[in-house]
Amino acid sequence: MVETDQLVAFERIVREGSFSKAAFALGISQPTISARIQALEKSLGGPVFTRGRTVHLTERGTSFLPFARRALAVLNDGLNAAKLAASGEQGALRVAALRSLTVHLLARASGVFMERFPEVQCTLFEGDHWMVIEQLHDGVVELGLICYPPLDYGVAEVKPLLRMVEPIVLAVHPDHPLSQQRSWTREDFLAGCPLLLQQRWWQVTPLAINRLNEQARKVADVPMEVGKHLVNSGLAAGFFPKMLIQPELDAGLLVPLELEGLPPMHRETALVQLARRPHISPIARHFMDLVAKVASKLDIEVHREHSTEHARFDDV
Repeated sequence: MVETDQLVAFERIVREGSFSKAAFALGISQPTISARIQALEKSLGGPVFTRGRTVHLTERGTSFLPFARRALAVLNDGLNAAKLAASGEQGALRVAALRSLTVHLLARASGVFMERFPEVQCTLFEGDHWMVIEQLHDGVVELGLICYPPLDYGVAEVKPLLRMVEPIVLAVHPDHPLSQQRSWTREDFLAGCPLLLQQRWWQVTPLAINRLNEQARKVADVPMEVGKHLVNSGLAAGFFPKMLIQPELDAGLLVPLELEGLPPMHRETALVQLARRPHISPIARHFMDLVAKVASKLDIEVHREHSTEHARFDDV
């Protein structure tokens, strides 16, 4: 079997033109380098050099040289890849997220991540809470952005790396009759709201929202994008995670409302991994730091659940 030190000796002799110069360059004795070449020639079935005052490749050596160099190059690439993977600069990032977290949080964090770590292969999925949990358990992804705590069988099998608390906003279009004032009594709101949306931001809808839905004139249970369209069209009022509609709120395209007696609403989500994983990988750690920074810039309250290195990124 050909060993790496034999290939290194062979290639170095070709470059230096002599056994003695190659031995000096490699920091070994001449008998050692000669022994390595003899072992190589035994494996190849014949001499690779002609011996004399000058060293020349034989036909066997000439045909073997490109393969030896290719093998050493591949080995070097592998060593570099392993070092980069250990530092989180190369490898794979696999994340699944709730659809409502992909538009701003996942998109911004992954965009900066891909720019900073172009050698890392990124695979991103979106879906509902249960799909993300399943992909974690099936090993499809390493990290998941889910509702937290998960109210299912997986609650004891995932651990949070980041917990995020985001406010929920009741919003209408400026053309909606309810936009004429920011604060309403429950009775006046229900009287002036022809359509209230049942949004799917929670695993379990809060009791206060359920009671409001029961008293509404009409309720539509719709997906995220349909709900945004209905509210942006002035046809309905709906509760949204603030992050999801922050651009529209800033531009005055949506108006936030308050209902007297309705407690502040929040949704808690988390970046999680399987509890059985002993450590968070360097790549996942870098991504987690970015998610924390992006979430903070989106006015989401962030709590780190496990000790981590300080974030490396100052500009997101």
